[in-house]
Amino acid sequence: MRPISYAVAIVVAAVLSTGGLAYAQLFGPKMKKPDALIHKQEPLKINRGLLKQATPENAHIVVSIPKQRAYLMMGEQIVIDGPISSGKRGHESPQGHLHVLEKDPNHHSTIYGDFVDGSGRVVRAGVSARIDSAPSGTHFAGAAMKWFLRLTEDGVGMHIGILPGYPASHGCIRESVDGAKLFYDHAKVGTPVDVGDY
Repeated sequence: MRPISYAVAIVVAAVLSTGGLAYAQLFGPKMKKPDALIHKQEPLKINRGLLKQATPENAHIVVSIPKQRAYLMMGEQIVIDGPISSGKRGHESPQGHLHVLEKDPNHHSTIYGDFVDGSGRVVRAGVSARIDSAPSGTHFAGAAMKWFLRLTEDGVGMHIGILPGYPASHGCIRESVDGAKLFYDHAKVGTPVDVGDY
């Protein structure tokens, strides 16, 4: 009799310990809130002395994909160092030696945006004009891309956008509100933009 009760005690202890482990795995440390999972990027950094000297004629832009930063450069000196969000997997930002092809302070996407009704209410958000069909009574409204610097013929550029701390765009290089305006003001059509693993 004694060996059976001892064996039962071992089984019960094992079940309780694994059950406790499962409980801890399911309900143990509380899940982090979404904003705690988003990496907070270093804020925009400006060298005020150099900014006074920087012009569209003497500035160029460098975008570091691994660092998720954009730099307005004057020669080898960093004038502005700002956070970005580049293209996510499957929509990577083009890399290489590019140039600003167009400047548009109030650009709107022709591909990504929302379907809105006649009174301007969003019926369906975050759509692609290439893939999604507009519900009856709606039309496509392209996403705002303020302070847009076009880098490619197919519409990739630098502009204001959401910065979660990792690559999240459809190829464009998103910038902070202040950063996008400064880069826009110090660039011209033809300004060199180097994008890559810097």
